[in-house]
Amino acid sequence: MIGYYLLTGLIMLVGMAVSSALKSKFKEYGEIPLGAGLSGKEVAERMLRESGIHDVRVRSSEGFLSDHYNPGDKTVNLSPEVYGGRSISAAAVAAHECGHAVQHATAYSMLEMRSALVPVVQISSTLGQWVLLAGLGVMGFGGGNQTILLIGIVLFALSTLFSLITLPVEYDASARALKWMEGTNLTNRYEHDKAADALKWAARTYLVAALASVAQLVYFVMVFLNRRDD
Repeated sequence: MIGYYLLTGLIMLVGMAVSSALKSKFKEYGEIPLGAGLSGKEVAERMLRESGIHDVRVRSSEGFLSDHYNPGDKTVNLSPEVYGGRSISAAAVAAHECGHAVQHATAYSMLEMRSALVPVVQISSTLGQWVLLAGLGVMGFGGGNQTILLIGIVLFALSTLFSLITLPVEYDASARALKWMEGTNLTNRYEHDKAADALKWAARTYLVAALASVAQLVYFVMVFLNRRDD
């Protein structure tokens, strides 16, 4: 278990560093006004309209960096800083979330796959940790149980798969956003580079999460294989 705790601690440190850098970037670019003068809400509405999407609503949601696209009710939800903000950060985030709406409208395969996994992952992520703990024998089960541990690994693997599928979804949404922003001359070269940098750091949070999940999964598999060989 010492190895697991060391791995978890290292992953947490990397995650904290990336999260700190992301907040710093968004704060920095959030203080640079967008030359076009549009708010995040206006950027989102314009991108949706020019992408031929007329059944998606743009609304404000509470929380810092809580921005997301909800395919269930077809809404682009923007945090207050993005919804009313007229900065490079606000424009980049708003366009990124609309990138997800475009993915949905065009039946982007990776988004559909991720959406299909959501209900399964909601269950596996909740049960997986407890089953793994039971299988590892840290809840009073002596040396643990291989069958329980294997079940926990399978449940955890579903969460890992979800994290991996999320990567192309997020990177593709950013690519769509940046392409649209450049193609419509919403941003000049300076603004475009800053927007790209902001979205790059946002994507890195998903990358770290995916790598962390893979690393933990490999660790659990190695523990299972070692116990099987005993």
